[in-house]
Amino acid sequence: MGERRSLLIVGLILSAVTSSMLIINPMLSQKLIDDVITPHNTTKLLPLLGLMMAVQIVRLTLRYIMVVVLEKNSQCMLDSVRKRLYEVIQNQDYIFYGRIRTGDLMTRMTNDLDLIRHSTAWISYNIVDSIVIFVVTILYLLTVNVQLTLCLAAITPFILIITRIFSKIINPMYVTLREKLSELNTVAQENIAGNRVVKAFAAEEYEKQKFEEKNEEYRKMNLKTTYVGVKFQPMLDLLSQSLTVTSLLVGGYFMMNNKLTAGEMIAFSSLTWALANPLRNLGMLLNDIQRFFASCEMIIEIFYAQPNIVDRSRAKNLEHRPDGELEFRDVSFQTNGNVLLDHVNFHIEAGKTLGVMGTTGSGKTTLISMITRFYDATGGEVLLDGKNVQDITLSSLRSSIGMAMQDVFLFSDTVEGNIAYGDTELSFDEVQKYAVYADADEFVQHMEGGYDTLIGERGVGLSGGQRQRISLARALAVNPSVLILDDTTSAVDMETEQYIQEQLRQLDFPCTKVIIAQRVSSVKDADRIIILDQGKIVEQGTHEELLKNHSYYYDIWALQNNAEEGGEAVGA
Repeated sequence: MGERRSLLIVGLILSAVTSSMLIINPMLSQKLIDDVITPHNTTKLLPLLGLMMAVQIVRLTLRYIMVVVLEKNSQCMLDSVRKRLYEVIQNQDYIFYGRIRTGDLMTRMTNDLDLIRHSTAWISYNIVDSIVIFVVTILYLLTVNVQLTLCLAAITPFILIITRIFSKIINPMYVTLREKLSELNTVAQENIAGNRVVKAFAAEEYEKQKFEEKNEEYRKMNLKTTYVGVKFQPMLDLLSQSLTVTSLLVGGYFMMNNKLTAGEMIAFSSLTWALANPLRNLGMLLNDIQRFFASCEMIIEIFYAQPNIVDRSRAKNLEHRPDGELEFRDVSFQTNGNVLLDHVNFHIEAGKTLGVMGTTGSGKTTLISMITRFYDATGGEVLLDGKNVQDITLSSLRSSIGMAMQDVFLFSDTVEGNIAYGDTELSFDEVQKYAVYADADEFVQHMEGGYDTLIGERGVGLSGGQRQRISLARALAVNPSVLILDDTTSAVDMETEQYIQEQLRQLDFPCTKVIIAQRVSSVKDADRIIILDQGKIVEQGTHEELLKNHSYYYDIWALQNNAEEGGEAVGA
């Protein structure tokens, strides 16, 4: 941070110095005319010309150094802020991702950051240039002729008033423009991520139309902001050009009355741009500044975003691999006024298997989210080996838990890289061992590149069952104390499911399993099965005990048993 601040200060100082040097040659031109050309005295001609050339070389050299310094500073700043933003995003919880769209995040990480870099590298020194050139020019011209300088200076307030009005109008427009770009990026990102769904429903035309609508909104907003600039720019140009006219009229009058020499008139004429250009550029710079502030607001919101799920002050790392004993003690969870878990109580010993079933929306996924602290209970305690999970650091807790979800996400990497994602130090033999556990080894071996086969984002090129099996192998590869399977075998056939269940019973490390499933066959061998309904446990027991209840579990078993065997369900 200190180095970047030093680079910025050095760059801006060089900007001020090189801008100030712009008036040196007009000053020398005045002397050239008044002391050399007018009196026909060639003695000072070569020294003055040599000095003018030297000033220009020194200025251009310093200017080059300034650009390099500011560009280095802006790139370092961009790198630092992008790393910080990525770190913040990585540490955010589910609530954050539910609040901010992916497309919006991508816009902030790309367009907004690049605009801030552009402002640091370019707008900053242009502002310094404009201010310094204007101030130094005014001060110099006051030493030449006060009256003519005041005549020119009288026009400048009108330019500032117009730019101020322009600023107030354009600022909210750029905020809206930024939102339109975010919406456009979100539509594009969702379409790409959900491409399979789009094609499955033959909704390409609908998606094209939706994209075109957002694109058209962005285009119109862009044009609207441009038109505002176009309306104000002629007024700024007119006032700026009036400086030149005033200089010629008033300066010519003073020359005729011997109040101004030819050299001084040349100095005024050659420096009129130094009054006009900074003010004329001010509209454009304010335009960019408004964009800069609009982007800064978006970046700051992310930069200082604080996750709700963090390590508590009392949290400690696990001293050893946990046994995997789980207990929910009167756990409740509600969000936005909706109760998702309501006084849930159960206990599962280390190494045992817990089955979880229930209707859609009954709270199954919320329940397992309590174990990993994706959400924190609003009431009660979740215990791992008798310790409240909130007393364990997040990294230590989650590294002890393996998760295989129904909605599988595989990275654009090799099969081996995806399986070893949680432990990149795994040997190939270990990767293959976990693939065998998940019944993935056989189909991977038949792939063209085997374990070195590159698979696309979200496992494109693999069937649903294959993706689920690689996901399961990835969860097993971290040797978890608690293994959570969220409907992981829903896309595999019964034979494969039975093979996986047999392999899970023969793991070479102790592991407590929590299995969420819709199939009775997935949980019937569990040591305890709980049935959730509207966030409450309405049934719990073993397979045999639940069948005797003739309730939800029995109904599901009877339905699935009838469907599979083609006969009437038999009571237990």
